[in-house]
Amino acid sequence: MVNVISSSAECVSATDRGLSYGDGLFETIRMEGDGAVLLSRHLQRMEADAAVLGIVVTEAELRDAVRIAVATHGGTFSSGSWVLKLVLTRGSGGRGYRPAAEGVPNLIVSATAMPPLPGPEGVAAGLSDFPLTVNPRLAGIKTLNRLEQVMASRELTDELYELVMCGADGRLVEGTRTNVLMKLSDRWVTPPREQLAVAGVMLGHVMDYLVHQGEAVEYTTIPLSMLRDAGCQGLYLMNSVMGIVPVRKFDDLDLPVNDALATIFNPLDLVEI
Repeated sequence: MVNVISSSAECVSATDRGLSYGDGLFETIRMEGDGAVLLSRHLQRMEADAAVLGIVVTEAELRDAVRIAVATHGGTFSSGSWVLKLVLTRGSGGRGYRPAAEGVPNLIVSATAMPPLPGPEGVAAGLSDFPLTVNPRLAGIKTLNRLEQVMASRELTDELYELVMCGADGRLVEGTRTNVLMKLSDRWVTPPREQLAVAGVMLGHVMDYLVHQGEAVEYTTIPLSMLRDAGCQGLYLMNSVMGIVPVRKFDDLDLPVNDALATIFNPLDLVEI
């Protein structure tokens, strides 16, 4: 059983372990009216990743919470597009870092307006000075521990849409809020899951699509030098809210804008009720 908390109606306890220790997960879901984009992927990821942390929640409980949120917020936003956020914490209890043997998880539900979306002409991005470290036991899991991304985001300027972070080896890993995918002349490349802080549902959708289309894909590290390689045909940023956007400029480097992914993401084609 999970305790569902609406951010607009209730307060979270000061003893909640998500607040105290970042002990939990979150999902940010693009909504179109009463429907949710890539909903099954979001909820299945949250259930699976919660199991890794030892937090018990079912996909059915999460779906019930989404239905309640839709009934509450579905007609609130005039554009019809909005963002639903689910924050799952272990709840309260336990002494210090050690959690209680039994506890009731909290699921905090909130709704916000859709942020401005970038156009098809591409965006400007840059390289963050703040390194990204990934615990291999937590790789890819969208935990509440996002302080590295917060620190990197402090470097953002009005001219840049996103900052891409590197691992300890100086290779590109992911953006502060996006995954990265590069188009080369003979294949698509993206870092392997074990290097990622967040394995995004949009990235999973895109990679499954490319494989189904018979495209060559490779999960491998991306050195900065690859951006200047003659075989580089485009760099993409993606998440489940903004979709997929090409990078036209990376720091001082002009990149080719390739429309090879332009038809992959139509949110209305991916809506689940």
